[in-house]
Amino acid sequence: MQPMANEQNQAAFSSVKSYKVIFPVLIGLGVVVYMFWGETHSMTSALQNVKMSWQFWGFLLLAVLFMLGRDAGYVWRIRTLSDNQLTWLQSLRIIILWEFTSAITPSAVGGTSLAILYVNKEGVNLGKSSAMVMATSLLDELYFVLMFPLLWLVIPNDMLFHVSSSAVGQGLMVVTLVGYSIKLAWVLILAYGLFFNPQGLRWLIVTIFSLPFLRRWKNGAIKTGDEVVISARELRVKPFGFWFKSSLATFLSWSSRYLVVNALFMAFFAVHDHLLIFGRQLVMWIMMLVSPTPGGSGFAEFVFKEFLGDFIPVAGLTLALALLWRIITYYLYLIVGVVVVPGWIKNKFGKK
Repeated sequence: MQPMANEQNQAAFSSVKSYKVIFPVLIGLGVVVYMFWGETHSMTSALQNVKMSWQFWGFLLLAVLFMLGRDAGYVWRIRTLSDNQLTWLQSLRIIILWEFTSAITPSAVGGTSLAILYVNKEGVNLGKSSAMVMATSLLDELYFVLMFPLLWLVIPNDMLFHVSSSAVGQGLMVVTLVGYSIKLAWVLILAYGLFFNPQGLRWLIVTIFSLPFLRRWKNGAIKTGDEVVISARELRVKPFGFWFKSSLATFLSWSSRYLVVNALFMAFFAVHDHLLIFGRQLVMWIMMLVSPTPGGSGFAEFVFKEFLGDFIPVAGLTLALALLWRIITYYLYLIVGVVVVPGWIKNKFGKK
């Protein structure tokens, strides 16, 4: 069994290539150059008028702290899901590895394909590792499933999807609804499988991937079905406190992520509608689900300009804020991942 496991691990990590780190950076910067071509002069002028006061630096620091708060929520959650079997350091290491994988894979794929291996290699048995990753997926998607309709109730539709072009706004709303429908369907299917009928969900997954045009992924579907059954055994017996703490950590983590933009904006100008900015960011993240590029590169920058540009009073600042936002929320994870991942792989799998 050990040689087969090593082959699977080698195959899993074969997707982590150096060019996959450079590729999303080039896409994102390319889109930024394309969108903001000719605005560099206005950006320079706008930045020269920014007062580098204690308030400016304070809100920039707050933006970074919100991002760290997002990671702290993830670390707290993964440790809670392990029933405190993982140490704080192990939990932090897993989150760094997971975020790095998410940053170099398409948003629709994310980093979950390797997450089970990351948890397992930190000393958690395979069954529990599968359950933990399944639980994070369920909790993450549940956040969007619940928060989006709540925000839509309190924020008028014409404000939530208002952009410079009504046609673009309608198109983005359609993309959002498609992304939300996918998330809702996944939450319902996963919850049904984990808590009511794991064998039935396994049968459904395997049956779907037995179709001629999907048969090439059948082995992976069988593995996923087995993970659902194993995870169900682990998760169905967890007490209320387990789910409460995990849900609270999830809420704090995602909410902190969205507050990064609020803090960035406040560093440069007065902000009057924090809830609308928060709501539009949640919509942006739902739309990024359908992005085919690693980490949503390119698409994220485009949506930032379309969805948040009208809050920025000086046109030249849009480019600077888009770059700052991606540095704090995305590019830093690429840099940290490049530093951490090789050493972790060497430590867990040996020099080979």
